[in-house]
Amino acid sequence: MNDQPLTGRRCLAFVGDIYEDLELWYPKLRWIEAGGEFVVAGPQAGVVYAGKNGYPCRSDIAIADARSHDFDAVVLPGGFMPDKLRRDPLVLQLIKEFDNAGKCVAAICHGGWLAISAKVYQGVRVTGSPGIKDDLINAGALWEDAPVVIDSHHISSRKPDDLPDFCRAIIARVSGQECR
Repeated sequence: MNDQPLTGRRCLAFVGDIYEDLELWYPKLRWIEAGGEFVVAGPQAGVVYAGKNGYPCRSDIAIADARSHDFDAVVLPGGFMPDKLRRDPLVLQLIKEFDNAGKCVAAICHGGWLAISAKVYQGVRVTGSPGIKDDLINAGALWEDAPVVIDSHHISSRKPDDLPDFCRAIIARVSGQECR
C-alpha cells in the first residue's frame, strides 16, 4: 500500500473567521501526511483567521486567486464561516467548477451551506450537520444520517467526530483507491 497516495495532488480549502478548527486542520494534516499539497484560500491572502475555538489559520492565497483547474479536490469546512462565504460569488463559482469537472467536493457539518449556495447538490446523496438538514433537503439533496456519505465525487460528513471517515473517503477518492 502506498503511504503517500496523494503525491502530486493538490487540495483547496476555504477559511474565514469563525471556521470550525478541526474541520479545516484535520483534513489539512491528513492530506499533507498522505503526500499532497493543501492550499487554504481566504478572503485575503496571508491573513490570519480565527477559528470557532480560537485556533488561527493563515490563508495561503486569496479566494480571488484560486483556480479550480490547479486542484484535485476542494474541502468545505463548517463553523459559522460558510454562512458568510456562501455570499461570495467567487467561492460559489469555484465550487461549481469543481463539481462540473467531477472533482472531489467534500463538505463537513455547516460546510454544506457552501455547496447548497453553489447549487451543486440537486439529487445528490449527502449528510451534514443536523442543523442544516432542512436546508440540504430544500436544496434538492437526498439526506442520510451517516458518518460519511459518498455519492460520486461528493463526500460529506456531519461533525468533527466523523473526520476519520471523512478524510479516508477523500483520500481514497482522490488517489483512486477503493473507499472502505
